[in-house]
Amino acid sequence: MKSTLLIIITFLFGTSTFAQTNTNSLNITKLTSNCYIYTTYHAYKGDIASANGLYVVTNNGVVMIDTPWDTTQFQPLLDSIEARHHQKVVLCIATHSHADRTAGLEFYRQKNIKTFTSTQTDSLSKINNYQRAEFHFTKDTTFTIGQLTFQTFYPGPGHTADNIVVWFPQQKILYGGCFIKSTEATDLGYIKEANLQAWPTSLKKVQQKFPQPKFIIPGHDSYASLNSINHTLKLLQQHKK
Repeated sequence: MKSTLLIIITFLFGTSTFAQTNTNSLNITKLTSNCYIYTTYHAYKGDIASANGLYVVTNNGVVMIDTPWDTTQFQPLLDSIEARHHQKVVLCIATHSHADRTAGLEFYRQKNIKTFTSTQTDSLSKINNYQRAEFHFTKDTTFTIGQLTFQTFYPGPGHTADNIVVWFPQQKILYGGCFIKSTEATDLGYIKEANLQAWPTSLKKVQQKFPQPKFIIPGHDSYASLNSINHTLKLLQQHKK
């Protein structure tokens, strides 16, 4: 009943681009004609926190950015993608070493999905005994899968020393991961590995390099606003005070 009501509301308000499929643990939302946001959930500090990932459907398979945080959703996500699009995931890139980005890397490698992180992320993953990707890139890299071209960009330290963003030029989607905070965020979240001094400069580099995105996807919470980078800068300033 809730899913039906959501579809009706979405239609009435003219936001059919964001039509959703929901389960208790996995939420898939259509962002553009071939790009989808998937959200999973995990217990964090006594509450249930959401984590956003992204996938894009190409004519040569599906590209996934980050893995589910909820380990029970590794296979259901693949099943949902194949049922909806009749395509398999062929590539997965994680945007930094924490489990909300990398937890499924080994699982997907065993499914013959090519998994990638930066060499910096791999070094941290090895040190901290986190999940590691099979392949690595040493610098900003452009990937082409089918008709899709996208690029990774390392802006400098911020949420972590290794955080990267991913830019989809055709769709003008900036995927920020945990480097960018949602406008719903009231604080910076986990900052034990953050570089609070460098983070503002790194954010401004992203703004300069990708000045007019149509969508900005933070690692957690809502992605409805284009003001999330400025909001992150504001949170950093507030924390400094």
